Amino acid sequence: MKISASIYSSKTATIENVVAELDNYEVDLFHIDCNDNEAVFADISYINQTSKTPVDLHIISNSPERFFAAISSHQIQQVSFQYENLKGKVNFPKVLNAEIGLAITSSTPIDVFEEYKSECSFVLLMTTTPGQSGGIFDKNTFKRIREFQHKYPGVAIQVDGGVNAEVSFILRNLGVECAVVGSYLFSKSIGVALLNLKKEVVGSHYLLKDFMMTPDELPIIQENELSFEKALKSIDSYKMAFTLVVDSSGKLTGLISNADVRKGLLKNIQNLNAINPQDIINPKPLHLNENSTIHDLLKFIKQCNFPLQYLPVTDDNNKLSGAILFTHLIKGEL
Repeated sequence: MKISASIYSSKTATIENVVAELDNYEVDLFHIDCNDNEAVFADISYINQTSKTPVDLHIISNSPERFFAAISSHQIQQVSFQYENLKGKVNFPKVLNAEIGLAITSSTPIDVFEEYKSECSFVLLMTTTPGQSGGIFDKNTFKRIREFQHKYPGVAIQVDGGVNAEVSFILRNLGVECAVVGSYLFSKSIGVALLNLKKEVVGSHYLLKDFMMTPDELPIIQENELSFEKALKSIDSYKMAFTLVVDSSGKLTGLISNADVRKGLLKNIQNLNAINPQDIINPKPLHLNENSTIHDLLKFIKQCNFPLQYLPVTDDNNKLSGAILFTHLIKGEL
């Protein structure tokens, strides 16, 4: 996941010093909030003259058109426009020569992206007040990320607001392309902060139930309806390489993975019609409690002698609460 450093979040250093130090630690992008202020383009000019790090511009204005000429004449890799400030549909000209994104706040439905999907290659999900640093991350954003991925597959997701090391780990897990970071980055050594954002996990304030996929998002089969055909269809429909099995009370009773199906086929290769659902189900899958912390999760993963691709999550009564997918993480990071 890329880190876009919000350079105006530094309250003490000059822009010259901020740019130089961030370049020293090879940050991915320089994030610049333009709160209806053309003066930011002087800073962009300075960055372009002294650094090779791309500029990530965020326009917060009721009249974004007045910035089009400046955007076109400066070297800007990507620019996002704050949806809530727009007065009606805005058409972004191709001469902007930048990747275009739509920024939306937590209270705005993700469906507003629909009318911009042909022009925008990414969405910027704001979890705090646009243009202001020091806010607290809104954990409802985790579900919004999954909802956006489902509705607009292939569109890159970026997140801005309240991102720290622990939030960064979850965002990486969810497949977020880029996180805008301000206060956390400048509250300590920039080098340490970037390492934490890219690799480590500090603290343990979030629980699995805060960011796990919920049952309505998962492939699930009722135990009394389980068949080989239904298992295959469930795995194929959700494209997650597994399906979960629950009893009538919702308790987790098993998991069927692609590997389990393969083993079942090999066991009955001479007579595939003889495959019994019990030949393909793992009746005791690894799982964690929904109140486990990220620290608990990482400790659990490191104790496993094989890489995990997914992990069911249950409540105190062993009822299925959800699941965690590790599609976007590699074992080495964990």
